[in-house]
Amino acid sequence: MNIHILSINPWQENTYILSDETKECVIIDPGCLSPEEREALSDFISQKGYKPARLLQTHMHLDHVFGSRYVAEKYDLKLEAHKDDAFWGDQTVEYAANFGMQLDSNPPAIGNYLEDGDTISFGNSSLKVIHVPGHSPGGIVFYSESDKLAIVGDVLFKESIGRADLPGGNFDLLVSGIKEKLLTLGDDVVVYPGHGPSSTIGHERANNPFLT
Repeated sequence: MNIHILSINPWQENTYILSDETKECVIIDPGCLSPEEREALSDFISQKGYKPARLLQTHMHLDHVFGSRYVAEKYDLKLEAHKDDAFWGDQTVEYAANFGMQLDSNPPAIGNYLEDGDTISFGNSSLKVIHVPGHSPGGIVFYSESDKLAIVGDVLFKESIGRADLPGGNFDLLVSGIKEKLLTLGDDVVVYPGHGPSSTIGHERANNPFLT
């Protein structure tokens, strides 16, 4: 599986494009806010000859959905996320105003609810959905057992974890979910977070102060 990362918007959010030999791809957490960022995303897809098949959200915090309507409309895709984060999508414009940002619209409504244990298929590849609430009620991880990778959103960072003080957050639930559902994966599984550099499950098990 090929992974392309665009670190964009004022929060330096990691937008992921996953593809395989079929040229089908999934777009995860399109945080592209400016016209230039949106153009960079679509230009990359066009240059590679990719065929976007799914629009996936690890969660619906505003910095992860800035470009979701753009992607949904450009590629005729449904937004796919966990139902427990639907309220965040409904509040995006209002919440962005708190940061002095004027958005034209909220992201599209969730068109396909993802649940723990679901399988996301595209091309010859698949991703397992793992529900890990705590940073956001509907926080989910996309895990590929065959490629030993996990797109974890803001659940887990290199030597840190997501904040739990936003609406619907729960620190204890977040820590227990990471320990029970992510640290049980192989130590060689590469972790790709919503911000910052990648890590591995093994590194986090040994070095993350929140998980000792």
